[in-house]
Formats: sequence, C-alpha cells, structure tokens
Amino acid sequence: MKATAKIFIMFLAVNSVILMSPQKATAQVSINFQIFYDDLSPYGYWIDTPEYGYAWVPDVSASFTPYRTNGYWIYTNVGWTWVSNYSWGWAPFHYGRWYYDPYYEWIWIPSYEWGPGWVIWRRSEDYYGWAPIGPGISITIAYGSGYRLPYNYWTCVRDRDFGRTNIYNYYVPSSNNVTIINNSTVINNIQRDYSTQVRYNAGPNRTEIQSRTGRTISPVTLREKNTPGQNLSNRELQIYRPRVEKHRATEREPAPSKIVQSRAGQPAGERTQPKRENQPARQQQPQQQRNDKQIQQQRDDQSARQQEAKEQQSRQQQMQQQTKDQQVKQQQMQQQRNDPQVKQQQKQKKND
Repeated sequence: MKATAKIFIMFLAVNSVILMSPQKATAQVSINFQIFYDDLSPYGYWIDTPEYGYAWVPDVSASFTPYRTNGYWIYTNVGWTWVSNYSWGWAPFHYGRWYYDPYYEWIWIPSYEWGPGWVIWRRSEDYYGWAPIGPGISITIAYGSGYRLPYNYWTCVRDRDFGRTNIYNYYVPSSNNVTIINNSTVINNIQRDYSTQVRYNAGPNRTEIQSRTGRTISPVTLREKNTPGQNLSNRELQIYRPRVEKHRATEREPAPSKIVQSRAGQPAGERTQPKRENQPARQQQPQQQRNDKQIQQQRDDQSARQQEAKEQQSRQQQMQQQTKDQQVKQQQMQQQRNDPQVKQQQKQKKND
C-alpha cells in the first residue's frame, strides 16, 4: 500500500512539473514582402512612392505591358493562369497590382494575395479582352459598375485565338479597343480559394472557349514550388506561391536593400533617372523610349493586319476549293443522269 501511495505521489509530481513548465513553440516560417524586395531587385529597381509605398520598376523594353508581353494564358485547376516567360514572373503577375506612371511607365505594387492573374476580363461577340487591375482595387470594386480603365490598358484577341501559347501573334491592334470594349460585357466568374479565403476571377468559361475555338482545353495541374520561380512541363505548372503574411507591429518593417528616390511630382524636364549598370533604353532616353513604343505598336498592328490578311486569303481559298468541289460533284451527277440515256440510245440504235 505504501509503495502504491509513493508511486502515485511521484506521478503527481512529474505531471505538475510538466504542466508548470513553459511549452516550446513550434517554429513557423514567416514570408513577408522581403521575398519580393530581395528576389526582384536584380531585375529592376525599387522606389518609394507617396501613394503606395515601395514600388518596383522592372528593367524591360519600352513596349512592355503587364499580362501582354512575353507570356500567355493557360487553363489550370484554378482557372486561366498567366504564364510569364520572365524569370521573375512568379511574383508580379500573381501578387499585387500594376499601374501606369507617365514617368516610369508600368510599375508594380506588391500585395499579399495570390491569384492566377489580377486582371479584369471582358467578352464580346467575337473577342476576349483583359486589363491589369490597379493598386488598392479589390475584386468587388474591379468588377463593379463604376470601375473603368483606359482603352489602351486593354489587350484583346479574337475568340478563336484565345488559349494559344503564341497568343502574342494574335493580339488585335489597340486602335480597335474602343469599339471592342464598348460592345463587351464583364466576365464575372468569381471564385474563392477556401484555403486562403482569397477571391479572384477565373476568367472565361472553359466550355465556351472550346466552343469558340474548336479546340479541347485540358486543365494543367498547378503544383507548389519550394523556391522562387515557375516551370511548365508535362501538363504541370510548378510555381512558387507562398502565403505572404502582413507586417506585425512587433517586427521590423521589411524594406528593399536599395531604394531609388521617387521622382513623382517633378516636372518632366527636371527628372533624372537613377544611374545603373546595364541601364535599359527606357531609363536612358525617355524620348527614344516613346519612339520605340510607337514603333513596336506599329509592328504589332502590322503583324495583326498581316495575320488577318492571311486568314482572309485562307478563307477565300477554302471557298474557291468548295466551289470547285461543288462543280465536280454537279458534273458527276450530270454524268450519272446521262449514262442511262446513252445506254438507251445505244440500245435503240442496235434494235434499229
């Protein structure tokens, strides 16, 4: 009995020590904006804007437009997802927002939510169009009746060409945007990622795309990548999409290691660009940058016209071939009708 009591007392003592001792917290990796600051710095530079805080200016050509240049849409298990050919494309096309600045041109503002592509989708009888959503604009506001974007922000393609991996060859000239957008309606295909509670627009309906293009659209599987970047192979898109946590008051605020002072508010003639190695033409020569953009736009328009001419020529050739086939068929039918008559004439001549 005494031994049993002693064991019971020891059991209580051990448990009391365990309950009173502080429990060791489980370590969790916290991803914040620092991942953007560090990973994107080699491909552009960061500025501190009065409106949005830190913003990223990419080192790209003067003709660059987000969700238009050097990439394409593919259908994944979360909807139409933008696949960028830029090595840094995993971040600015799936987090945050883009906006156009008259001085810096397209600038990216980081944010916390991941999505397949932060754009507004529209459709008309013969076209699909999309444009980047601006900073601070939620999905609810973006797809409300009061949110409007300039016509030159839009990228449009004919419905039969949507979903091509070389979609850049099929962009409609921007001069057509006014007519297309004014005769279009919003594609309100809002979805929710229940693991993060993020709402996004999945884009055009897959069944509708298949009907308009005449092609079967097979979903590509989305997989998590452990390091920054993205890779598409064997019907699988591996992309880095960590859950980005908001800055806590008790933590040090993340910041880029190098920040270029924003030139906002300065007259154009007084603005000077930051000195950088391998500085792109868009930073060195603003006038040349505008000229290059005009030239590129002219090339895009010319390419679209050439493509349209080829398609029209192909349609004419098909119509001509159909006409020839119909003529041959009519001749064959006439010959079939004539054969009994010839046989009858021959038989009558033989009897005579």
